[in-house]
Amino acid sequence: MQYDLIVFLPLLGFAIVGLFGRQIGPRNSELVTTGLLGFGAFLSWIVFFMVAFSADEHADIVPVANWFVSGKLTIAWALRIDMLTAVMLVVVNTVSFLVHLYSIGYMHEDPHKQRFFCYLSLFTFAMLMLVTADNLVQMFFGWEGVGLASYLLIGFWYEKPSANAAAIKAFVVNRVGDFGFALGIFLVFTLTGSVSFEQVFAAAPGLAGQSYHLFGFDADKLTFACLLLFMGAMGKSAQFLLHT
Repeated sequence: MQYDLIVFLPLLGFAIVGLFGRQIGPRNSELVTTGLLGFGAFLSWIVFFMVAFSADEHADIVPVANWFVSGKLTIAWALRIDMLTAVMLVVVNTVSFLVHLYSIGYMHEDPHKQRFFCYLSLFTFAMLMLVTADNLVQMFFGWEGVGLASYLLIGFWYEKPSANAAAIKAFVVNRVGDFGFALGIFLVFTLTGSVSFEQVFAAAPGLAGQSYHLFGFDADKLTFACLLLFMGAMGKSAQFLLHT
């Protein structure tokens, strides 16, 4: 239950402020979103110590819902909780809580505070979806959510032409990287018949040494897939060629 709360508390804050922000007012919008993030961060630290001091090294899989089935592709929405996830839950929720807390003062005189805190909570939910993903498609969903929230926050002061230009640039550059990431997911599914992390990692050793013959060159299948996935990381972390 606490895993679900950690992930969905920011979404709850986003929904409350998005639907009722005008009715509850700026101050209550700040308190609701920041309070929910603070509680989520507290739960994240509890989970971190539970996982860190646990003798069981296997990941906990928390099913949320069956997402969709298309031919051989079956996608379930589940939360994967292992040591890496526990660390990232602490990082995401603690930093996001501090950003919310700082923004209460920083955005004090802005007339659109509700919208700002709404976007921040959406950003946090998307990041949590990314770091708790149990498969590549769910990870891509969180990945795109982070890109959308980044666009909304960069262009928050949309009256400024510079903010609009920066938001559009960030959105386009991210889409270029995400296109490679999507192609990488397609290729991984073609090679392994699955997008689930456990099945993909189990199938990876059997693909070692296999290659494609492309444009007169032999390309290692795993290397090619990893380079496509890496394109997504290039876009998100502003690496060379996607750094603008």
